[in-house]
Amino acid sequence: MADDNNNWERSVLERLAFSALKEQRRARRWSIFFKLAGFAYLTVLLVLAFDWTPTSEPGDGHTAMVEIDGVIDTAGNASAENIVDSLQAAFKDRGTKGVILRINSPGGSPVQAGIIYDEIRRLRGEHPDIPIYAVVEDICASGGYYIAAAADRIYVDKASLIGSIGVVMSQFGFVETMDKVGVERRVLTAGENKAFLDPFSPLQPEHVEHAKVMLDEIHQQFITAVKEGRGDRLKDAPGVYSGLIWTGARSLEIGLADALGSVQSVARDVIRAERVSDFTQREGFAERFAKRLGRTMANVLQPLAPQSLSVR
Repeated sequence: MADDNNNWERSVLERLAFSALKEQRRARRWSIFFKLAGFAYLTVLLVLAFDWTPTSEPGDGHTAMVEIDGVIDTAGNASAENIVDSLQAAFKDRGTKGVILRINSPGGSPVQAGIIYDEIRRLRGEHPDIPIYAVVEDICASGGYYIAAAADRIYVDKASLIGSIGVVMSQFGFVETMDKVGVERRVLTAGENKAFLDPFSPLQPEHVEHAKVMLDEIHQQFITAVKEGRGDRLKDAPGVYSGLIWTGARSLEIGLADALGSVQSVARDVIRAERVSDFTQREGFAERFAKRLGRTMANVLQPLAPQSLSVR
């Protein structure tokens, strides 16, 4: 009887020990799995954090290219900070024989475009032996053309879209919609014009007039920049400063552009340095993630903060 009890106890202990061993092995496997998964996740983040886009190739005799792609603003790759840094690197490289601005942009911030325009003219003066050419592909409008006007020459495709020398300010008005749904707008200001062009309030004639004055002033700045950049090449064609957009073929006739050409043909036939090195600085994954996280946190925390006054 005692032997049976001993056998039973031994059997139970063996099963418990075997079960504990299995549980330890299972926990070890899951631990290894999670460690590997975490390592793989971190590896992917590190890989994405680096910009693997080919940049300049050291050596003699290359054409440096800087790309202006998309809307010109502070948040994207076509910001003044990125483009100016790219241009400075391109001009400073000892192997650069000429610089190409490859433009595909519908425009954007006149401030950002103006900063890039001024830097191009400064670099041209500092490096008179290095020409800079704008090469337009699909579109070079508004702020994009503002920048292109600073180049030595502008090359286009016959079907490119060029011009739009004008300034626009747009918004929606919700006054009637709010009346229909029974929503009352309440806004308190210190300063009689602080709620300038508020989309939820009726338009004030004096606000509209002031906005037009500002737009005209910025438009004149744009026109002056184009005239300084293009000089006598620009024809006095009707509507050239009206905001109209033109085809590449038509832009040659009115002096908005100089000749037909592509990045490859300009590098090969004009600069005579066929090898093109891309100096465009682009935001890596980590920078984009940090900016997006910052904006998200600001949106989350804003409703929790007390109502604040701002100077805009």
